[in-house]
Amino acid sequence: MSSAVYWIVAWAGIAISASIAAGILAFVKNRDYSFWIAWAFLVPPMVFALAVLPRHQGPRPRRPSLDEEDKNW
Repeated sequence: MSSAVYWIVAWAGIAISASIAAGILAFVKNRDYSFWIAWAFLVPPMVFALAVLPRHQGPRPRRPSLDEEDKNW
């Protein structure tokens, strides 16, 4: 296997692992997990940023649905 393919596969494994870890950590910290999963997939070190954030008090933030966003346009 060539060196480039090895690094692409390694980066994919890191990105998927980081997104899974961010989803679990965001759920535990009462944060919007879909936001953190997406950012951790694109930028895996975002898991560390999430780890240092405090736990969100109160209800979990909810992203508006597409219909609700269109209504506000």
